[in-house]
Amino acid sequence: MSGRRLATGGLVDRSRSIAFRFDGRTYRGHPGDTLASALLANGVSLVGRSFKYHRPRGILAAGAEEPNAIVQLGEGAGVEPNARATQVELHDGLVAESVNRWPSLALDLGAVNQLAGKVLVAGFYYKTFLWPRGFWDKVYEPIIRRAAGLGRAPDGPDPDAYDKMHVHAEVLVVGGGRAGLTAALEAARAGGRVVLMDEQAALGGHRLGIDPQVGDLAAELAAQPDVTILTRTTATGLYDGNYVLGLEKRTDHLAPGTAARAGARQRLWHVRAGRVILATGAHERPLVFGDNDRPGVMLASAVRTYLHRYGVAPGGRAVVATNNDSAYATAFDLAQHGVTVAAIVDCRRHAPDAMLSQARAHGITVLQGSVVSGVKGRGRVQGAKVHELTLEGGDVLGGPQVIDCDLIAVSGGFSPVVHLWCHRKGRLDWDDDLLCFKPLGTVEGVTVVGRAAGDLPGLGPIAPLWLVPNGQEVGQGPKRFVDVQNDVTALDIQLSAQENLASVEHMKRWTGAGLGTDQGKTGNINALALLAQWTGRDVEEAGTTTFRAPYTPVAFGALAGREVGSLIEPIRTTPIHPWHVARGAVMEDVGQWKRPRYFPSSGESMDDAVNRECRAVRQGVGALDASTLGKIEVTGPDAAEFLDRLYINPVQKLAVGGCRYGVMCRDDGMVFDDGVIARLGPERFHLTTTTGGAARVLDWMEEWLQTEWPHLKVYLTSTTEQWSTVALAGPRARAVMQRLAPDLDTSSAVFPHLAHRTATVAGLDAWVWRMSFSGELGFEINVSAEHGLALWQAVMEAGRPEGIVPYGLEAMHILRAEKGFFIIGHETDGTVTPIDLGLGRMAAKKRDFLGKRALQRPDAQRADRKHLVGLLTEEAGVILPEGGQLVAAMKQPPVPMLGHVTSSYWSATLGRSIALALVKGGRDRMGERLICPVDGQDVAVRVVSPVFYDAEGARLDG
Repeated sequence: MSGRRLATGGLVDRSRSIAFRFDGRTYRGHPGDTLASALLANGVSLVGRSFKYHRPRGILAAGAEEPNAIVQLGEGAGVEPNARATQVELHDGLVAESVNRWPSLALDLGAVNQLAGKVLVAGFYYKTFLWPRGFWDKVYEPIIRRAAGLGRAPDGPDPDAYDKMHVHAEVLVVGGGRAGLTAALEAARAGGRVVLMDEQAALGGHRLGIDPQVGDLAAELAAQPDVTILTRTTATGLYDGNYVLGLEKRTDHLAPGTAARAGARQRLWHVRAGRVILATGAHERPLVFGDNDRPGVMLASAVRTYLHRYGVAPGGRAVVATNNDSAYATAFDLAQHGVTVAAIVDCRRHAPDAMLSQARAHGITVLQGSVVSGVKGRGRVQGAKVHELTLEGGDVLGGPQVIDCDLIAVSGGFSPVVHLWCHRKGRLDWDDDLLCFKPLGTVEGVTVVGRAAGDLPGLGPIAPLWLVPNGQEVGQGPKRFVDVQNDVTALDIQLSAQENLASVEHMKRWTGAGLGTDQGKTGNINALALLAQWTGRDVEEAGTTTFRAPYTPVAFGALAGREVGSLIEPIRTTPIHPWHVARGAVMEDVGQWKRPRYFPSSGESMDDAVNRECRAVRQGVGALDASTLGKIEVTGPDAAEFLDRLYINPVQKLAVGGCRYGVMCRDDGMVFDDGVIARLGPERFHLTTTTGGAARVLDWMEEWLQTEWPHLKVYLTSTTEQWSTVALAGPRARAVMQRLAPDLDTSSAVFPHLAHRTATVAGLDAWVWRMSFSGELGFEINVSAEHGLALWQAVMEAGRPEGIVPYGLEAMHILRAEKGFFIIGHETDGTVTPIDLGLGRMAAKKRDFLGKRALQRPDAQRADRKHLVGLLTEEAGVILPEGGQLVAAMKQPPVPMLGHVTSSYWSATLGRSIALALVKGGRDRMGERLICPVDGQDVAVRVVSPVFYDAEGARLDG
């Protein structure tokens, strides 16, 4: 051996040596190593500190189940916290640090917590931090926050790129071991499109490096057509419809800064499969005995992995402790690789003859009916304390025998990896023979095979050994850890039972068992079994905790993919956008759209510009780019019937050539969206929606059409991007239209409000609507999007003699508020009904529509519901803050809130401030005086009608 690296064997590339750093010290390893195997090869046993007691911790496992070897990877903004050393592939220049220690791993001052171990039991914080009351903010919480967590989150922008891939497969196989490879080959030979995911760098599962046949299976599968093999890819979640998310680590194993590292670091695969085959294997469980967390205590199967896959002997003299046959193979392999096996300690009084015979052949002593009850050594294993069990097995006889060793390989049985199965609500069954939960029943489209299904060859008869006795009561003597990452001991589980926290979910949160980065992969079953034992139940009756996605942690960057920074959402602009920018418009984000907020002239403030724009619309004419409004075309023989069910007001009787304002409700009666409905033909309608609501409304319509009313012959098409719309508003709008469309009769008698006509406008084929969101005479001109800029330029030229002014969103909001028009998201928040907005008469009386029954409930018609009203401050110059609370009078708290301000502006037209609000029983409070507290001042307001201007609507016709 060189250090602990075996002279031969393993799958690492011994022809190359690469350097890496751990805690500032440089070591060397080989390509094919993990950080864990390389540390073991260099004789490094101490790799971390535990969460609560800061006890020394070493490597326990060899894969995703590793609870101890949690490290900080990289430097600078690219640092990655809480990586498992067992899954970090070694590359030249790798930098890693241990976590949860200060000032160093060897000398960690946090270890002083061990002195308070009797106090820091499960749930101590629930009972300790209640007094003195004033200590919480200044003492307790700051200390807890500093102590929380393991690694450090990066404090700069992530320099790496991530992407996503969507794929469909007839068969998706999760797991690349023997069972997974066999299943994938069968599907591929049948001609199916197959995807196989495996979290390791090479296929073979736990048999990789041990069984050469898995390599042959992998090679045969790779040669099959229409097979996609995704190594280094972890299936993190299985969802309805066999939708699987898989995280592929594409370049994590390569040195940063190299050409090979270019491109996406990780890729999130979105796989939709006809059939999912879970071949996810099983995790070995540790045994619960005194000081079982010491560096040098390892899972027996992990020891085999390090021997065969990496050519590393984790120790020079070993003791193997087990309650089943599987650990014997580890003992025999250790002996064959030159490691002294001091003893196999088997709690079973009669081990199988075949195992005993092989042990004799290797010269290994087997201590039957015995247990490893404790560990000699503080910083790492120096020996195993072995006790003989009583005949009943519930206690020990006499004092311990100490066997010198530097490695204790343990096996407490295996737990099938059922996480993905349970993501789909798959049921579990407790197997008393295997001592594990395994899948029960069926889940549509999902099959479980191999060890994940409870097929555990080599296990042999297994004896239940949830807590190794040591002659002392629970809580006395060395700590016996159940969850080594979170420092959960057997005593903690017992205290949970004593506190009557008998539910596994309550126990989990009380003790912290299973809450770490490993999510209890090694410790949960032991914890559940102990809880069942101490609450007088069977393990199956106690049940399991909830298996939640993701199976292993996923970086936020991988979830976001390329959709970060400026790409987090598409930036949508109208065809007229270049004109707005050239004229110095101040832009505002509305949903994904860039819209002009206002158009300042040279030296103008925002208030001056907005007031000027408002006056232009009220006194002359203004132009608004309304292209962003959502537009949906609804066609088909049942289009009118479909819309009648969606809108609260009737649509079927709308004449061709007519328009109608419409409101949609959810099925709970709350206002969902609003817009204008235009009937283009007997079976063709054009709808507008709010700018930010177009996709939401289309999705809502599709949901009802496809899931509830599939018999209706209706077709929906989004046309938002197909039309450019220019809104003309103001008493001089008709004069501008006459210049633009001399052949179109725009008189009110021929072209009334809420009508639409086709026409030639500025030489362009156009569709003109008579409507208004300002209360003034209005026309909306719609042309093909490619002609939008040309139309706008023609409108501005035709309007020059009338003094036309472009206006933006700020002016539009003021103009609509003066008329009392509500806006979705301002005056509605998901709790507002049409009745609350004063639109009760608009709702159809003789037909059904979405939300009608909800609106008929007494609660929806209560007189004290919040109603839309107007507010006028007693001091005309005071502008109320939006969101400001309204009360009847200020008095000793608590003060009942009557409502809140939804919109508030300065009205240049009225020469004063105005506001809209939702107020309890508002329509019955007209003229009432209320108070709005603003910055310590009580601002008095009067409740008035929400319509502040032209209540008769006389200005609609110019």
